[in-house]
Amino acid sequence: MSKEATIYVVDLGVTTAECHGGRVISDLEYGMQYVWVKIAEIMAESKTTWRVGVVGFRTDETNNPLSGETEYENISVLKQLGTIDIANLRELRPKIVSSDSEAGDAVSAVVVAIQLIKEHTTLKTGKPGKFTRKIVLLTDGKGSIEDDDIQPIAEHLNELDIRLVVLGIDFDDAEYGFKEEDKSSVKRHTENILKRLTESCKDAEFATVAAAIDSLSTPSVKITKPFKQFEGLGDYMKYPESAMFIDVQRYFKVKQAKPPSASNYASRTAGAPGQSSNTAQDDIEMNDAPSLATIKTSVKYQVIDPSAEGGKLDVERKDLAKGYYYGSTAYERFLNMGEACITIAQPVNDKARMAMSSLVHALHELDSYAIARFVPKDRRPPVILLMAPLIEPDLECLIDVPIPFAEDIRMYRFPPLDKVIGSSGAVLTKHRYLPGENLEEAMSNYVDSMDLSTFGKDEDGGAAEYMPIEDTYAPMVHRLKQALRSRAINPESEIGDPADILVKWSKPPTELISKAGDQLERLKEFAGVTKVPPKKKGKRGERETVTPLSKLDIDALLLQNGRKKEVSRENAEAEFIQMLENPDEPAIAKATNEMAGHIRYYLKTLTGNNNFGKVFSLLKAFRNEMVELEFPGIYNNFLRDLKDEVANGDFGDRREFWLQFRRSVCGLIVNELPDTVVTVQEAEEFLR
Repeated sequence: MSKEATIYVVDLGVTTAECHGGRVISDLEYGMQYVWVKIAEIMAESKTTWRVGVVGFRTDETNNPLSGETEYENISVLKQLGTIDIANLRELRPKIVSSDSEAGDAVSAVVVAIQLIKEHTTLKTGKPGKFTRKIVLLTDGKGSIEDDDIQPIAEHLNELDIRLVVLGIDFDDAEYGFKEEDKSSVKRHTENILKRLTESCKDAEFATVAAAIDSLSTPSVKITKPFKQFEGLGDYMKYPESAMFIDVQRYFKVKQAKPPSASNYASRTAGAPGQSSNTAQDDIEMNDAPSLATIKTSVKYQVIDPSAEGGKLDVERKDLAKGYYYGSTAYERFLNMGEACITIAQPVNDKARMAMSSLVHALHELDSYAIARFVPKDRRPPVILLMAPLIEPDLECLIDVPIPFAEDIRMYRFPPLDKVIGSSGAVLTKHRYLPGENLEEAMSNYVDSMDLSTFGKDEDGGAAEYMPIEDTYAPMVHRLKQALRSRAINPESEIGDPADILVKWSKPPTELISKAGDQLERLKEFAGVTKVPPKKKGKRGERETVTPLSKLDIDALLLQNGRKKEVSRENAEAEFIQMLENPDEPAIAKATNEMAGHIRYYLKTLTGNNNFGKVFSLLKAFRNEMVELEFPGIYNNFLRDLKDEVANGDFGDRREFWLQFRRSVCGLIVNELPDTVVTVQEAEEFLR
């Protein structure tokens, strides 16, 4: 597990309360934007081995381990080097304010930070631990600095392997393209000293704060590191005569970035009863924290209306048009882009490196891949890996991806796309279902006109890839991280807009769409594309009712007992429709059961084979109402039961009825509704 120790040295002098560069916030607030985000990123990782400390200089007080000496006055340790959480962050924020002091040396504050890191990262044996050490200095450069010990301090930083980052507010940065006009002599002197300090260090960086803040918009991508998952390639213990064995290391080449999770809890208002919840392991118990309650989900639909209060108008769900995510519903994801791993020989084993090099070059020269049976740990199921050779100037390795076992592959038969096989077995290459030459050419030209691989421009103005993979990030992952950081840093402020780099590729370039417009119209012409009228949708439980101008309920006035509560046999069709005008689920169940009973009654009592008009009339009304209410299952299940009862002779000899039923329009509900599970083939089979 990686260990990191980072100390932020912050200038809190009186001059940091001023505003410069056309900004409306103080110089301290401006510079701390970078520091707060970096601290929040460390908090989000939730790693106990990542330690953070904060040292302030040009403070009103002096509180540091070296405070006995004069040059270390007005330097305070605001947070000791250690882990950080929300409680520490809220305790730290009130301390980061501009002081009334001008005294305090930035280089001396760096020495204090070096001392803190040295004490924290040195083992009991006196040897330095395996830590990544870093000091970040934030200053406006308006305080006095002594440069007598610059070289010894730089040597000490190099000796302890500490990376130094100097961030200056409005410092000159030629690489970023910024230069401050009318710079004071004190600030110019400070910049020169700090720049000389960074140039004397083997691992240091000097930049203006504006460049550091701009870099925050680019998401940070984790670097995968080797891990000891298995140490050998080959099973020589089981196959001593035929198997080879190579000492190797394996680690992730491509690792899925998962979005961070957040708890569904919110602070309960004072006086409300608390709800207990399980505390995660290693959580801090806070007795003075407010009780928690699970959030209850509610959905509201609003549209923008300038005339409404607040600029938004609440609307009902039934008044909204349905929308669909293009792609996720129209096209299934048939290819799972999984993680890939890399296998290399042990770096310190020359014999293993030679063997791995021979294997990689042999596969490369033969244009072949290797198949490996991989068991991650004891008692784990095996995995089949496809291993491909990769040769680079300083790397020879195998890249592996998992593949399914033969028993896990499902075989599907699909009709060919380039021919049609008729019922007699004849093969047709020209058919209305097959594209012609004009259509294929139009489609090919349209695809070529939408090519993104050469739409971009390189530094010289030549054609280049429009969306380089290294500049493409997962918006969901990094937007959630941004939102969590924003809430952790300042819970009261609004979450800002997503970074431009996250939405950069969200829409296709308008120039390319305009360029492909003619090809698209030509494609529509040859394909015969026409707009399909929308299907009539039912409104389950949401029928529109006509309200008279008098606002009187005519049905309630005509019916002594209000709404009809049952379907009578004498007027079954009209009363069934009336009962389902504004129904709830119990009313639907009651009405359909009574209608089904009346249909069975007429089938059993009607005489002759030519008097089934009443039955078909009821069936048609039954079917239409279920289509309108989007309850196809009720009618389809009833029809299946009715067919079995007719076949079993429950109504006598009704074979003539079924012959007439097959010619009617009262069959199973198939394509009228989007959630119908009955296919056309099943409906045709049902009528046989």
